[in-house]
Amino acid sequence: MEKKKMPHTLIIISVILILFLVLTWIIPSGQFDRQDYHGRLVVVPGTYHKVDPHPQGFMELFTAPIKGMMSASQIIALVLLIGGAFGIVSKTGAINSGLARVLEATRKNPSIKRFIIPIIMFLFSLGGASFGMAEEVMVFVLITIPLAMAMGYDSLTGIAMPFLGAASGFAGAFSNPFTIGIAQGISEIPIFSGWEYRIVVWLVLMTTAIIFVMLYARRIEKNPERSLVYELDQKRDLTDYHSAEDLDLTLKRKLVLIIFFSSIVMLIVGVNAWDWYINEIAGLFVFMGVLTALVYRLNSHVTVAAFLEGARDMMTAAFVIGLTRGMLIIATDGKIIDTILAGIAGTMDQFPKVVSVQMMFVFQGFMNFFVPSGSGQAALTMPLMAPLADLIGITRQTAVLAFQLGDGLFTSIFPTSGVTMGILAIGKIPYDKWVRFMLPLSLIFLILGCLLLIPPVLLFNYH
Repeated sequence: MEKKKMPHTLIIISVILILFLVLTWIIPSGQFDRQDYHGRLVVVPGTYHKVDPHPQGFMELFTAPIKGMMSASQIIALVLLIGGAFGIVSKTGAINSGLARVLEATRKNPSIKRFIIPIIMFLFSLGGASFGMAEEVMVFVLITIPLAMAMGYDSLTGIAMPFLGAASGFAGAFSNPFTIGIAQGISEIPIFSGWEYRIVVWLVLMTTAIIFVMLYARRIEKNPERSLVYELDQKRDLTDYHSAEDLDLTLKRKLVLIIFFSSIVMLIVGVNAWDWYINEIAGLFVFMGVLTALVYRLNSHVTVAAFLEGARDMMTAAFVIGLTRGMLIIATDGKIIDTILAGIAGTMDQFPKVVSVQMMFVFQGFMNFFVPSGSGQAALTMPLMAPLADLIGITRQTAVLAFQLGDGLFTSIFPTSGVTMGILAIGKIPYDKWVRFMLPLSLIFLILGCLLLIPPVLLFNYH
């Protein structure tokens, strides 16, 4: 009997979009007044009021995809341009040849292999913790999937290394300007203060993620058929990587690898030191592709064909990102997000402090489903959570930590996150397989989040 296939990611997102539309007919419309905070609109506490109903209908349902793609146009363009640039780099065979050298080193010295996962995850976690690495992970999935599979693991391991590394860092960040910076600024406490305890939080979450991925990878290495994506990986076209050992690491390929890794270094420096964002990152990778073609002496026809092929591989991811943003537009235009926020926030002052702060954490995780943007969630929730913290007797710093954990720990499993669904689309991983992989770790993160919020409330005054 043939197994029933899980619906395509686009179908899953479409169903959630319809669900959001139905909610606009059920949940009363309402909104907070908003005021400007350094160019960002934040809610004004105590101003929630009902407004005329804004149920979304037939026309809004079918215009949501184009509105979503317009809203996410920069990210979609970034994904396509990165895909095209990688297409040019891949055409040279430099990445395949470089991976072959790494695998050869692990065969000669097997002890090296056990360090690859923790080192990669540590570096990405540091990026998430320091400068909020998120969308940038899409760049690396194209490399880590074939690396993981060539090492005897599976494609889930290949995605988990950079993605969960960055996600654990994002959740335990100590200097992320997009979450902590905005949340602390709105809460009127010194920017990046309280970093000492947040470093402890980061180390706990990062170590947990690394152990989880390493245990899974070890299980797959011993028995590949236990992989959640075993059948899918058997169908992957990895002929380029199987033949990589036949590719000599020539001078031109070495130069291409130098260009590639120099671009990664420039990406990290640019985002962290020069406030680069999507436009600059896209420009960097376009430059990388052009420079690669010149150094490797690819003719114009081969270069364009490689670029288009690389961009074509990203088309599903582009549609997924656009449709995901369309879901959020439906909820926003239906004016139900503020109603949900006001309803839940108003119940938290009725519980003991330890329970209230954990409710804040769970609430922030719940809101992340509707507002998967860290900076957007900070602007939406912190104007209410900061004064609420004063009322229930916990510090505003602790309220920021509850936001940080709730925002960061669950994004990697929610289908409303454009980054999550985009990465899965790039890696060709069905959403249901990812949920099965992530669910145990998400439950562990939930428990850890609750436990990590206890010391700031009971043991010391966290400022």
